Amino acid sequence: MATPKQSNSRKPVIAVIGAGKCSKKMRDAAAEVGRYVAEHGGLIVCGGLGGVMEGAARGAREAGGTVIGIIPGDSAAEANEFVDLVIPTGMGEARNILVIRTADAVVAFPGKYGTLTEMAFARLFDKPLVSVQAWKLGEEVIQVEDATEAAKLALELASK
Repeated sequence: MATPKQSNSRKPVIAVIGAGKCSKKMRDAAAEVGRYVAEHGGLIVCGGLGGVMEGAARGAREAGGTVIGIIPGDSAAEANEFVDLVIPTGMGEARNILVIRTADAVVAFPGKYGTLTEMAFARLFDKPLVSVQAWKLGEEVIQVEDATEAAKLALELASK
């Protein structure tokens, strides 16, 4: 399914996906992605909850960026404190498809099956996907070790 590429007149939207509960090290790596994206003119979209999502949101917010959180529940109060625009869906895990549809490119951190579904949707919808030590889904997924490298690649791919 073809996806329209981003116009040069709007900011690129980078999804950051991964575990809702994770180590401080992984949260900080996600914050590096959020920070880099914000510093280079992009927006962050995520699932709006804890773990990797909170890390990415914190990094973007600290750099003066904007964060969209598409949350599974009905209450905006469920979102982490760093989300600027909360979209309560009441859809549970089905909201994963909305996170990916909103993005121009995706950065994936390790996670469980929710992360795997988001990565699969990224491939299904032909969204560029950069994995920071997350699930290995084939040659089309760019594998990197460094969070800043992932953010840089995602922004470059989102602009193509």
